Amino acid sequence: QFLFSFLFVSAAFASFVFVCSPVLRDIPPLAMSQNTAPISDIISSLLPEEEQQYRAFRAYLSSLGLSSEEEGACSRLVARCLAARRAPPLQWHALERVPSIPLRADLPTPERAEAQSLLQKLAVLKLNGGLGTTMGCTGPKSVIQVRNGKSFLDLVVDQIKELNGTHGCSVPLVLMNSFNTDHDTSVVLQKYHDDNIDIRTFQQSKFPRLFKDTLQPMPNGANSNLKCWYPPGHGNVYDALQNSGVLDRLLAEGKEYLFVSNIDNLGATVDMAILAHMAKTGTEFVMEVTNKTLADVKGGTLVKYEGRTKLLEVAQVPKEHIGDFKSIEKFDVFNTNNIWLDLRAVKRALENGHMDLDVIENVKVVDGKEVLQLETAIGAAISCFSNALGINVPRSRFLPVKSTSDLLIVQSDVYEESHGTLAMRSERGGKPNPRVELGSEFKKVGDYLERFGSCPSLLQLDQLRVSGDVWFGENVTLVGDVDVVAPEGKRINVPSGATLNSVVVGADSSA
Repeated sequence: QFLFSFLFVSAAFASFVFVCSPVLRDIPPLAMSQNTAPISDIISSLLPEEEQQYRAFRAYLSSLGLSSEEEGACSRLVARCLAARRAPPLQWHALERVPSIPLRADLPTPERAEAQSLLQKLAVLKLNGGLGTTMGCTGPKSVIQVRNGKSFLDLVVDQIKELNGTHGCSVPLVLMNSFNTDHDTSVVLQKYHDDNIDIRTFQQSKFPRLFKDTLQPMPNGANSNLKCWYPPGHGNVYDALQNSGVLDRLLAEGKEYLFVSNIDNLGATVDMAILAHMAKTGTEFVMEVTNKTLADVKGGTLVKYEGRTKLLEVAQVPKEHIGDFKSIEKFDVFNTNNIWLDLRAVKRALENGHMDLDVIENVKVVDGKEVLQLETAIGAAISCFSNALGINVPRSRFLPVKSTSDLLIVQSDVYEESHGTLAMRSERGGKPNPRVELGSEFKKVGDYLERFGSCPSLLQLDQLRVSGDVWFGENVTLVGDVDVVAPEGKRINVPSGATLNSVVVGADSSA
C-alpha cells in the first residue's frame, strides 16, 4: 500500500518555522574571485564608506558568540562581498568551453584487489544541512521516507554497509550537519547503533544574516532566534572540515580521498572507476558533470576563464548573456554537485591560505525585511587546485529529490532498489526519467500522500502534468503524455485501476 509515513521519527524533532521567502532582486552579477589576498589587502581596497560599513559589522560581530575561526571567516566573506561589488564584471567574451571533459564510460573499472586498497583510503561525506520545509516537513530533509519506508539516510547507510561488506573494507560515513539539523540527526543516528558502520558528524558554520541595506548582523546576541542565522552554503565544507578536526582525523587514519554529495541525490554512490582514475592520475579535485537538458538550464557549468577552469553559476552571468548561459549548444553540461577531493590537497590549500570561493548573495525576506545570506558553493573550489577536472557521468548519477514531483518518480516502478541503490528498471528501455509536474495542491508531502491512493505505474510514462483538485485511486497506470487538469472549483477523481494513455483529462471527464 502506498503509505509513506515520511517523517516525524521522534517527537524530539524541533520545528524551525519562520517567515522566510526568496526574493528576486537586481543584484549586479558578482565577479569571479581571483587569487587569495590577505584580509588587510581586501579591506584597504574598500571605499571609505564601505570600510566604515565593514568596521561597524566587525565590531558588532564580536558580541555574537562565534568562535574565532567563524568570526574570521564571516568577516572575510563580508569584506570580499563589498570588494566584489566593484570588481570588474565578468568578461563574457573571455569565457571558453572546457575543451575536453573525459567520459565516465571511458574509465576502466579497477580489479577487486585494487578497489579494496583504494576503498581503505576513502571516506564518504553527505551534505546534511537542509530541512524539509520546502516539501512541507519539519526536521532534517534526510529523514523523509522516499522508498520502501526508507529515508534518504537509511538508503545511504545501506549503500555504505553493502560497499564495506562486498569489499571487506571500512569506509566511514561522514555527515556535515547544520545547526538546523544537528540535534535531530543525532537522535536518528541511534537507530544504526548495531549496524556495524562508522558514522561521524560535524557541524558547518553558523553565520548571522545581514540586513541588506546596512550589512549589519540581524541577531542581537548569541541566543537570538534561529531565524537570525543561516548555514553559509556547502562551500563552507572546507573550513568546517578543518575547524572541526575531522580533516586531520581522516588523514591520520590514512584516508586520502573524500567523496562528497548532497544527501538527497539518490544517484550519488561510490564509483570505483572515478576513484581509481583520481588515484592513477594524481587528480586533486573531480566534479561530476552530466549532459544538460532543458530542465537543467540554470545549473552551474564548467568554463575556462583567464586560463583556469572555473564553475560558472547563473548568478555570475550578466543579464544580457543569460540566454547564452542557458543554451544547451554553448554549455552542454552542468554540475551534479558530486565532488571527489584529495584530502592531502585540501589540507595543503587550507594551510597556504583561505580558499576564497566566489561569494553568492542570497536575498531573502525575514519578518518583512530584506536580509542577505552570503554563501559559497563547494564546486567553486575547482579553481583552487592545480590538477582538477570534470568527468561527464551518466544521468543516473544525478537523481535529486527536490519536490514531490521528484519524489513520485523515485517511489514509482521506474526504479528498483537494492541495498540502498536505486537503478532504473530494464523495462524502461533506457528512456530518461519521465517529466512530472505536480501542481501546488501536491507541494506538501502530506497532501501528496493523501491525493494518491497508491503510487501509480510510471514505467511507460513520458510526461505527466497535474493541476487543480485531482485525486488518484489505487493501481493507476499512466502511459505516454498525460495531462490531468481540474479547473478552479472542480474536482477530478482518477478511479482505481484506471489506465490513462496519452490523454488530456478535464473537469468533465471521468477518466
